[in-house]
Amino acid sequence: MITQKAKYALRALAALAQADPAEPTMISDIAAQQKIPKKFLEQILLDLKHQGIVASRRGKQGGYLLLKPADEITFGEILRIIDGPIAPLPCLSLTAYRPCDDCDGEQTCEIRHVFAKVAEATRRVLFSTTIADAVEAPRGAEVTRLLA
Repeated sequence: MITQKAKYALRALAALAQADPAEPTMISDIAAQQKIPKKFLEQILLDLKHQGIVASRRGKQGGYLLLKPADEITFGEILRIIDGPIAPLPCLSLTAYRPCDDCDGEQTCEIRHVFAKVAEATRRVLFSTTIADAVEAPRGAEVTRLLA
């Protein structure tokens, strides 16, 4: 399962993808629209800003904008930023690999063989699905419903 923080991050990015790309969107507007606690959203957007996903503008007309086009931001990228490695087992992680503590050998591990297929399928979906995909109808409605 993904964390609530990751769900909020994806929903915030969907809101920004649907907003005018030339006009910053205020945190309070995103928070109200997506029903995300404002203080939590501030932390999430700051994390995304540090990773080059969004940009912020200060002042009366300030707010947040997507720094990258929505069709270049994948669910996998965001989940990895917010939740960390995308792998059901540490020995299957692409970014934080480590052998399992109780493993006698990856080549003979029955559990690893099954979950390697799960990890591959999951990564294929997450890294080929973009924020733009999520906001496009009618499939976008299903993805948004699943995130709610």
